Formats: sequence, C-alpha cells, structure tokens
Amino acid sequence: MPSYTVTVATGSQWFAGTDDYIYITLVGTEGCSERTLLDKPLYNDFERGAVDSYDVTVGENLGEMELVKIEKKKYWVHDDWYCKYITVKTPSGDYVEFPCFHWLVDDKEVVLRDGRALLPKDDKTRLVKQHRHKELESRRKTYRWREWQPGIPMSIDANTHKELPRDIQFDSEKGVDFILNYSKAIENLCVNQFMHMFQSSWNDFADFERIFVRIKNTISEYVMQHWKEDFMFGYQYLNGCNPVMIQKCTKLPEKFPVTHDMVADCLEREMTLEEEIEAGNIYIADYELMEDISPNSTDPCTLQYLAAPICLLYNNSQSKILPLAIQLGQTPGKDNPIFLPSDGQYDWMLAKIWVRSSDFHIHQTVTHLLRTHLVSEVFGVAMFRQLPAVHPAYKLLLPHIRFTIAINTKAREQLICEFGIFDKANGTGGGGHVEMIQKAMRSLTFRSLCFPDAIKARGVDSPEDLPYYYYRDDGNRVWDVTKSFVWDVVCIYYDSDDTVQKDEEIQAFVKDVSSFGMQDLDCCGFPKSLKTREELTEYLTVIIFTASAHHAAVNFGQLFLGMYPDEHFIEKPVKEAMELFRKRLAEVSSVIKIRNEGKKLPYYYFSPDRIPNSVAV
Repeated sequence: MPSYTVTVATGSQWFAGTDDYIYITLVGTEGCSERTLLDKPLYNDFERGAVDSYDVTVGENLGEMELVKIEKKKYWVHDDWYCKYITVKTPSGDYVEFPCFHWLVDDKEVVLRDGRALLPKDDKTRLVKQHRHKELESRRKTYRWREWQPGIPMSIDANTHKELPRDIQFDSEKGVDFILNYSKAIENLCVNQFMHMFQSSWNDFADFERIFVRIKNTISEYVMQHWKEDFMFGYQYLNGCNPVMIQKCTKLPEKFPVTHDMVADCLEREMTLEEEIEAGNIYIADYELMEDISPNSTDPCTLQYLAAPICLLYNNSQSKILPLAIQLGQTPGKDNPIFLPSDGQYDWMLAKIWVRSSDFHIHQTVTHLLRTHLVSEVFGVAMFRQLPAVHPAYKLLLPHIRFTIAINTKAREQLICEFGIFDKANGTGGGGHVEMIQKAMRSLTFRSLCFPDAIKARGVDSPEDLPYYYYRDDGNRVWDVTKSFVWDVVCIYYDSDDTVQKDEEIQAFVKDVSSFGMQDLDCCGFPKSLKTREELTEYLTVIIFTASAHHAAVNFGQLFLGMYPDEHFIEKPVKEAMELFRKRLAEVSSVIKIRNEGKKLPYYYFSPDRIPNSVAV
C-alpha cells in the first residue's frame, strides 16, 4: 500500500510545543487519506523546536498533492501549538512543502496549500478555488475594521492585545521584549525619579542633562556637549530623528516677515536675503500643524503650552545648516516677535528649544505614529482581509507587517489611550495628539509615502545644493534597492499589465486600503486600482519601505531588512531575487559604513544592517 512520509516542524518560540492530539489528512487530486493521528509510542511529539516524521499509509495513490488538513484536539487541557511547516514525501520520492506559520488554538483545524505562490488565475481545480474563497471569507470575519478615533486611519477591531487573532499577537518572547524594552526606556530616562520634572518647571539646564545621565555613548556625549550650538540645531534637520521638516524656501511667507536687515550679519556670501533665496540657499521649517492644538490639561495644577513656530534656515558657505530667524506663532505681531541669533543668549536658546519642542511633537505623533505605525496597520489589516496565503503579494508583505497590528494595539492600550503615557509625559496628551493626527491626515497622500517624491516635493533632492543630507542619500539608496527587488518578484508572477488588472485579489486589497483603511478621503489620493506592473511595484515598495526602512530612520535602528527567516516563498526564482536583494543591501551598508568612518556624528539609521523588517520587530 502507498505510504507518504509527513515531516512536521514545530516553532522554536516559547510555548510553541503541545501535548494535544494532532491529526492529519492528506488531500490529492485523486483522493484523500484517512484522518491519521500523528503519534510515536514512548515519544514526546511536537516539542518546541522539534522536527518529527510520521508515515501515513493510504489505500491508493492520492495523485498530485493539493491540501493538508491539520487538526488539534484536547488531550487534558487545551495546549496551543505553533506549526511552522509540513513536508510531504510522496511514494514516488517527490517532496511537497506546505508552509504553515500558524498557531492552532483550542480544537482548531488548519487547511494548507502547498508553498507555491499562485495568482487567482493559476488555480485550476474546484477544490483549491474553494479553499482560496473560504480562507478569505474566514479572514474577513476575523480581521474587521474599526474607527479608533474619527478622522484618522482605520485600525483592527480589538480593544486589547488579547482580543487579537492568535496569529498576530506577540509571541511570548516578543511580549517579554516589549515589557523589557519599555522598562529599560523608563530606567534610562529615569522617569520614575524625574517624573516631577515633566509636571513642573525646570530650574536650570542641569536638570535636562541629569535626565540623560545613564545614556552613554560617543554620539550622545558629543550631542550633549554641543546641543546649544546653532550648527547642531541645524544638523538635526538633516540627520536627526525627524529629518522631514526642512524644505527649500522659494519665497518668504507673508506670515513670517523676516527682512534682510534682521539677518544681514549672518549671511556670508555678500548677497541680500532675497538673493540668497533666489540662489537656493534658504530653507524653512514650518510647524503650522501645531496651531490651535490643545495642550495637555490632564493635570489642572500644571499649565502646559504648545507653540506653532516657523524657522528660517541658512545653508552657509561651509554647507552647514544654521538657524536665521524664529517666530513662535503663525500670526506676526508685537506679541509674536521674530527671534534672531543676535538676540540675548538665552532668548535665542529658548526660541530654539520651543522649536525643538514642536519638532518633537510632530515627530512622535505624525512622522512616527501616523506615517509609519498607523499606515502600516492599514496595509496589514487589508492584506489579511483580501490576500490569501498563497498570493505572492501576501508572502512578500507578511514579514514586513509582522507584529505591526499587535504593537499598535498595545499602543492604544497603554501609550496613547486616556490616562496613558502620552497623558502623563507629553505636552499634547489628553487629546492634542489625536487632533494632530486628524490635521496631519490632510497632507498624508500616497505620493508623500513614495520616498523620492517626498524628497522632491520639499525641494531638497539635489545633493549639490544640500550636501550632507544623509537621510536623503541613504534613503534613496535603500528605496532603489527595495524597488528593484520588488520589481523582480512582480515580474516572476505577472507577465503583463493585463495580469495585474485581472488579479481581483490585489485589486480588492488596494481598494480596501483606500475605501476603508483611509476612509476614502479624497485628499489622501490612495489608488483604488492598479493598472500596470510598475504601479504594483511602487505600491508594494511603499508598504515595505514604510514599515521597515523609513520606520527605522525616524525611530532608530533595532531580523533586518532582507532577512526572511520564515520561508513563505519556495520557488527558486524568488529565492534568487532575495539573495540578490540581500547582496545589494549589503553593498549599501558598506557604502554607509565607509562614509561614516571618522565622523563625530555618523548616520546609520538607513543602514540596511540596522533596519528591522517591520515597525514592531
């Protein structure tokens, strides 16, 4: 009688193993096996990290393998099990891989397709078409949209991390990492010891320095020595944690009436301010979004304030970015003066501190939270709802969506919720942070997520005009390498633009993102359909880049980009494309490393060897 050898791999994360009963049914084009208990006498099956093999005997050959059905039944108490993959050796000696990467909880069953990535048009039999349909039908019931706050991107329908589907919850190790990292941050910032500083006025600059007494490295010490200086203030606009605010000034806005006489002493080229603007040497950072945002009032005994400043910046003859003028509000007037480097030392320093305060709020709430975390969650929820596990785009995107929904749910539970950390230690807590996201949605367009477009829109795309902008230079390198890899993968599965247009699943995915995830906001400009392979490539590149490289650049580096420990793809052409991707990323890392040698302020945030695959890895 024909015999099939089934190899089952259990995950290596904590508590992945199980003592429950595991059954398997093999389904082929010519028939299916009996439901078979996988059990070896006197052996502890399905231990954490184990790879176990079993023989399944059938009455006749099953034909070409199509599906594998796994069931878990309670032995004593329910014991969750994480299955990585199953490999089936057929009587003819062929091996068929069935990637799983699922938790089986309670008395759950999972039906797996083989590891080939297939578009809807590639499914030929009624059985696999039905499986594809049922998988998506089930997922849409599990992954539901919900509006956390009006006017912001939609999120998963879950109040707590425990309510999430088991497959997208943090595994135990990641959960412990989250707690340890949170505790470490609290310890490093001595928040427990200095929390009163956030809730009362500071006495002197030494208070600021004492908060960071435990953070010791070459860069932090250099910054602490020079943070008061204008060159360091300007440098942060290029390569700090929020390098997205600087833009070329082609004309001074009427609301910011800086004159040549005000700044003449700071200009180095014997040109007027107007001539410097025409020559492309003047830049501006406008924090208009902060206007009318409610300051934190959760503690009625502590008044807090916010500013909506405008900062004029000068690219001097040494190509250093220096602040020229600062106005702390959007409406000029006697009660809203323009501060200058020629003012008193502490007047000028406090003006810069107010700018940095506003920059912090924009960075944390818009650049980081909205434009990486919340946007990535939209892509993630839509992916689970519209793309089955066999779809090549699902396999491509999954490593970059990993734990994204989990960490965002944790944030809504602990960080940005009422009485969360934002309310305790952030000037926009108590609702101001939500107002900021709602306002920022007006400028959150799909094109603004395309890195080269975003750089060009701010007029900072020229290395000749603005050298030492490593965020731009390194980001462009990583974008180009990522887009080239995505193009290679797209061309493996889509032989023409017509194939893209006829892929109803990818079209449903894109429409779900726009119509539901982004709430069909006209200003966002998210596509509702894709017509060409180039459009599909750009769309997938945006998702990967946003969740990995750009998140790292604005959140500091933490699996790294190009590393795929879970093998969702089994095809040789894709594996070759992945290898080329890793090689090109390594070349970018090498270029960045050489560039940084000897620099007092090296820039590594876009270095691929420091970029995690997703916002939560």
